[in-house]
Amino acid sequence: MDLQLLWVGFFLCCGFWTLAFSDQDVFLSLSCGGTTTFTDSSNISWIPDIDYVSTGNTSIIDNGEGGSFSTGHVRFFPDTRARKCYKLPLKNGSSSVLIRAQFVYKNYDKLGKPPAFAVSIGTAITTNVNLTSHDPWTEEFVWPVNKETVSFCLHSIPEGGSPLISSLELRPLPRGAYDDGLLPNQALRKSYRINCGYTNGSLRYPIDRYDRIWDADENFKPFHVSSGFKVEANFDSIQVKEAPPAVVVETARVLARRDELSYNLPLEEQGDYFVILYFGGILAVHPSFDVLMNGKVIESNYTVEMGEMRALYVIQEQIKSLIITFKSVKFYPQVNAIEVYQIVHVPLEASSTTVSALQVIHQSIGLNLGWEDDPCSPRTWDHVGCEGNLVTSLELSDINFRSISPTFGDILDLKILDLHNTSLTGQIENLGSLTHLENLNLSFNKLTSFGTDFENLSNLKILDLQNNSLQGIVPDSLGELEDLHLLNLENNRLEGTLPLALNKGTLEIRTSGNPCLSFSTMTCNDVSLNPTIETPQVTVVPDRKKDMSSHNSNNHMPITIIACAVAAVLLVLITLSLSFLLYMRKHSQYTAQPTYSTKAAMELRNWNAAKVFSYKEIKAATNNFKEVIGRGSFGSVYLGKLPEGKLVAVKVRFDKSQLGADSFINEVHLLSQIRHQNLVCLEGFCNESKRQILVYEYLPGGSLADHIYGKNKKSVSLSWIRRLKVAVDAAKGLDYLHNGSEPRIIHRDVKCSNILLDMEMNAKVCDFGLSKQLPQPDATHVTTVVKGTAGYLDPEYYSTQQLTEKSDVYSFGVVLLELICGREPLSHTGNPDSFNLVLWAKPYLQAGAFEIVDERLRGRFDVESMKKAALIAIRCVERDASLRPNIGQVLDDLTQAYDAQIAYLSTFGL
Repeated sequence: MDLQLLWVGFFLCCGFWTLAFSDQDVFLSLSCGGTTTFTDSSNISWIPDIDYVSTGNTSIIDNGEGGSFSTGHVRFFPDTRARKCYKLPLKNGSSSVLIRAQFVYKNYDKLGKPPAFAVSIGTAITTNVNLTSHDPWTEEFVWPVNKETVSFCLHSIPEGGSPLISSLELRPLPRGAYDDGLLPNQALRKSYRINCGYTNGSLRYPIDRYDRIWDADENFKPFHVSSGFKVEANFDSIQVKEAPPAVVVETARVLARRDELSYNLPLEEQGDYFVILYFGGILAVHPSFDVLMNGKVIESNYTVEMGEMRALYVIQEQIKSLIITFKSVKFYPQVNAIEVYQIVHVPLEASSTTVSALQVIHQSIGLNLGWEDDPCSPRTWDHVGCEGNLVTSLELSDINFRSISPTFGDILDLKILDLHNTSLTGQIENLGSLTHLENLNLSFNKLTSFGTDFENLSNLKILDLQNNSLQGIVPDSLGELEDLHLLNLENNRLEGTLPLALNKGTLEIRTSGNPCLSFSTMTCNDVSLNPTIETPQVTVVPDRKKDMSSHNSNNHMPITIIACAVAAVLLVLITLSLSFLLYMRKHSQYTAQPTYSTKAAMELRNWNAAKVFSYKEIKAATNNFKEVIGRGSFGSVYLGKLPEGKLVAVKVRFDKSQLGADSFINEVHLLSQIRHQNLVCLEGFCNESKRQILVYEYLPGGSLADHIYGKNKKSVSLSWIRRLKVAVDAAKGLDYLHNGSEPRIIHRDVKCSNILLDMEMNAKVCDFGLSKQLPQPDATHVTTVVKGTAGYLDPEYYSTQQLTEKSDVYSFGVVLLELICGREPLSHTGNPDSFNLVLWAKPYLQAGAFEIVDERLRGRFDVESMKKAALIAIRCVERDASLRPNIGQVLDDLTQAYDAQIAYLSTFGL
């Protein structure tokens, strides 16, 4: 028997120490400013904070004066510009953690000026610390776990001195604790935690395994209402998630002589408060009582039975003080413990898409702007403006960007974008997704072309393009901006007639500093503006007028009025004759020597390209450009019909920049060499002066985007087998570009709208305007300016500017996710974290959670087929390009998924 008792005692002892060590394993106790590890009187191990903070100075304070929980050191932050943040790891398995911080001044700097500063956790400013009124100052929070880390930051305030911190503790709490009635974006700041009926000091670890500090029941008015006493009880079945220690519940404040028991708890500020009342059945009787808060009955006839532990959770909204009253109904009112917390409302984080885009932009700048954590909360980043958790303003002037990268198009909520004096060149692009944009400043750059994005910027009010190198005419799309009230085009190279839609009283237009720009066609005597094919392309050379003043200086005789008239007539005749001769000479030069256009046409003929069309033939084929069937960065696409009856798609270039000309030559050259059943065929081209046109085969089925999203009233009933067939066809086309053509070609703009369908739903990849060739057989990449479409752009290509075939694979992976989920790469509906398709869909598909599959497909696909397609899709969109498959591997896996779906349909006779 004695041996059995010995073993029992041994195992109990082992259990105690195992529990103690397991608690310590999940505790994080930082000695802020400390340099050594030590263990305190509560057997809690403390470590230096250096691995969790990157800034700040350290100092030693008198441990005896620092308060009962001080570690004897302090970290202070004299630099007001530097971030003052700790990165705290959050353990998996807990739904919330306890975060406790202590701030101790004790005149460590011998200046006698206790500081004041703000404290934030995550996106919320949680409190203001003023060590003038309390020193030391302790703050404790119950914080929800929804990420792997959380930032704990100190913020300087004007004239507040250097923020400081002495200790920082993190303790995981039981799953589900402290969440009754709270919303996901709410946290708790401790006001009171009272061990009712106990007056012999505070209790904490190891008595409370979660290291909550339970304060003694004293100094609460009225005080001597009743006496506290301890009664042993056995709480075998504790149903309270917060699990206060049994020692705490075994004491209570019980009213014996009066019919009411009250706690008067002053509150620091008006707000919402979360109150927990704990009751333990430690009395032989079963008391029954009413519970009131600020005079309002919360629970009536509340009963506590012997051996039972219960908790009552109450949220009090917008209160300035708290009086908790227990009013007797039967026997004696009692309460065993009380916790009171101020509810902290945690601002929503900015969408992951926005944060990712801003971080990429930050990396490209090469400057340290302090952009970390969330751009909007608790403090907005420099150069960034927010409305709630939406980034609505970005002002990055005087930085060398050179081009408007597609990443700007990912910041979907922007209302103000200021990129003036940022060395931008080429075309205005990648802004078409910013449909909320109201103020766009691209002034003092070197931009040469308007691009096509303005037709989507329907909310634009101010457009500042002054002091650029914009050429040609002002596009009609600017006239469609109904809210525009300021258009600044000063000091560019624009000419011609302004769109008549801009001629309205509510719009201020500034055009000075351009060669010739007005609403009137008669203002400019330039016959070369907007020429037709029938009009000869000539340059009018003005005559050199004789210096009449020098002629008259040699003639001192008086001249009669008649003589002057005769001389004037003769002068006019001579001038007209000279002008005619000069014109004829110039015209003969034009006809004798080939222009740039005819040279380019001759060169393109030597490439064995398709038919060369004249502009007159193009006009006839398109019925004078009557029916627009699409628009892109190159220009508009019109439906055409050749004389033999064949339908074609005619793509007309809209600008005159040399960069556009290069793109045109590049695309014709590429398409002249490419022939594959899954690539759109070039039928011909037109390359006359100021007119560069591509003629493609016409695919009547429209684009894949039309079918997935129902644009242009296309069918939206694309089945899973048809989607897989389209994916396989498109992969074959890309495989030919990457591996079958010589030289190898990177498409660079793979997206749903660039995959076209014929009448039999066979897919062909189109639009090679941005394509790049790999010049050498063994070349791995091309270094080039970033081009592409927001949402499809390979993040590694963007950060390195090294274009590889894996960049196409990433974009194709986004297309596969669109086929699976039935939604666009960038969205602005639902939760902010769902705005970016890749970031949203990837974790679901990795876990095999097919609830995100397009609802039109549910119940109509083979699970193995979907798994195969989902797996290859998420491999394609790996951020690290080395982890992505090549397009051949993608094609093989998609073919297997297609075969699995065919077998599934055959099984059911479908």
